[in-house]
Parts: sequence; C-alpha cells; structure tokens
Amino acid sequence: MSGHSKWSQIKRQKGVNDVKRGAIFTKMGREIAVAARAGGGDPDGNFRLRLAIEKARAANMPAEPIKRAIEKATGGGEGEQFEEIIYEGYGPGGVALLVEAATDNRNRTAAEVRSIFTKAGGQLAVSGAVAWQFEQRGVIAVPLAGIDPDEVTLLAIDAGASDVESDADPLEIYCEPGDLESVRKALEKAGVAIESADQAMLAKQTMAVDAAKARQNIRLVEHLEDLEDVQRVTSNLEISEELLAEVAG
Repeated sequence: MSGHSKWSQIKRQKGVNDVKRGAIFTKMGREIAVAARAGGGDPDGNFRLRLAIEKARAANMPAEPIKRAIEKATGGGEGEQFEEIIYEGYGPGGVALLVEAATDNRNRTAAEVRSIFTKAGGQLAVSGAVAWQFEQRGVIAVPLAGIDPDEVTLLAIDAGASDVESDADPLEIYCEPGDLESVRKALEKAGVAIESADQAMLAKQTMAVDAAKARQNIRLVEHLEDLEDVQRVTSNLEISEELLAEVAG
C-alpha cells in the first residue's frame, strides 16, 4: 500500500492554501450531499454520511453549509442534485487512473476530464479497463507523534485491520470497508488519536515509470483534482523517495 502513502505525503507536505480552501469545501459539500441522498440525512444511520461530515469538520468547514448540503440532498431545500461517476484512464507511460466525480452535468464533466487527459498525453478508457487494478479499502491515519507504532499496529490488527503501513507518517491502517467503523472505535477506545478515517480505492500493485513520465502523471493528477466536479483521483504510480522530496518541496 506504499503507493497510497506516497500520494498522501505529497498532499500533506504541499498543504492547503486559502485560495483552494473554498474549492475544497465545495467538494466536501458535494460528498456530503451524495452520501445523504444515497443513505438518508441521519449520520447515525448513514455511515458514509458520518464519514463525510467528520472529514468536513476536520477541515474546519462551517456547520451551516454542512447542514445545507444535507437538506438539499434530502429534499429540504432547492439546489443541484449530484450523481457519482467514475472515469477510468491511462496517464503517460500507461499509469492507471481512477477519477471519482460528483456532478450535476455529466457531459460537462466528461469533456473536462477528457481534455485534461489528452493535454497530458494520456487517454480515457472504457468502463472496466482500469478499475480491476484497484480495490476499495478502509484507511485510518494515525499521527506518529508520541505513540509506539508497534503497539498501535498490534491494536489495529487485533481490531480487525488487514495491513499497516508503519513506515508512513502518519501511520496508515488498512481494513475492509465494512470494518472501518469498528477498527476506528477500537483504536479510539484504546486512546489512539486518529487524524482521519475514510474509504478509498487503492491500487493492488504500483507501476514504475521514468522520472519524466512520473512528473507528467503527478501534474495530470493535480490538474484533474483542480476540477470542481472531481472528488478524488487514485493512481497506481510508484513514486521514488527522490521524486517525493522534489514534488513536496
């Protein structure tokens, strides 16, 4: 799972500036709306919605837009209705990419995603061409400060986790999607501080390309993530420590 850890490190080290904060809140609002529309507006009975709300709160998203997103999605207010779409494609060198979007206009989104792939030297693929290279997992991030990684690893495994990336900072714990809530609760009960808990599509195996193509793929991912309709992008790109330091710097 080291590929996921490297992508996470790039995003953390680059940070989130004020210019992009509004765009991030927009994406989180859409994620909340999609979750509420699919499973209802009660976070106690809708685990996906609860995760989306917790992620928004962790990013300091105000309570009012969270409430408004839920109300609009469940019929309590007027506004767009978003649908989920997953685009599959290849970046330079054949790197596999999954692009998860929440959109109120699938034609617009498809055109924008296709344009970015083309300009980056990649291409969109048909449904199913890329998805088989990824699997959905629960991912829990635990800050390393003041903890014993071995102890947390044992706690996580005992709670039902299937894998732990102990070399990552924060430490990353992986589990089946259905076990995410129980593993998180077990860690919290043991006094372990949790930075985030979410479901994600992770590459089963990473793919190495030369440095030039790796940089092109990183830029491709960044351009896709800059689209308002795109919620997240997952890649199977293998990133070297040298390239990680260069990009994060």
